[in-house]
Amino acid sequence: MNDHAATVEQHTIPLARKRMGAGALLLDAEDRVLLVEPTYKDYWEVPGGAVEAEESPYEAVCRELEEELGVRLPVGGLLAVDWVPPKEGRTEGVMLVFDGGTVPADVAAKITVPADELRGWAFCSPQEAAERLSPLLARRIAACLEARANGTVVYLEDGERVVWSATAGAARRS
Repeated sequence: MNDHAATVEQHTIPLARKRMGAGALLLDAEDRVLLVEPTYKDYWEVPGGAVEAEESPYEAVCRELEEELGVRLPVGGLLAVDWVPPKEGRTEGVMLVFDGGTVPADVAAKITVPADELRGWAFCSPQEAAERLSPLLARRIAACLEARANGTVVYLEDGERVVWSATAGAARRS
């Protein structure tokens, strides 16, 4: 290893390592949200999962959609970045949600989920989704629906929108 590489390594190895996940907001023609029910959690989620080593978040969400739903779906742009603080048994993380667009009925009819990982899936109204998701995920998905409707990307912390004030030069949670 040369001196430059050793110096870079010396400065990067101690940097924080965060969990990273990527999911997709998928809707049907009635603007219902596609949710999956994991076998290992007591709440539903949007399809997606962990970003693996040396994998981009976009590659991860495309892979996860195919693994979890059994179909290839086009994935669009980023809707939200959500920093999630640590809690007991879980490190802090950065979660990204991409726009999966509208799933055509003929494609939805082909969805199959891996029984060892997911109990099932359903299209849910925003209200039904809020009831099935954890409070954090409900906030995140509500923000994603708003971002999709407005053609924007949102930055969240623990599912809460962070709003910047140009005049105050500061951010606050909304």
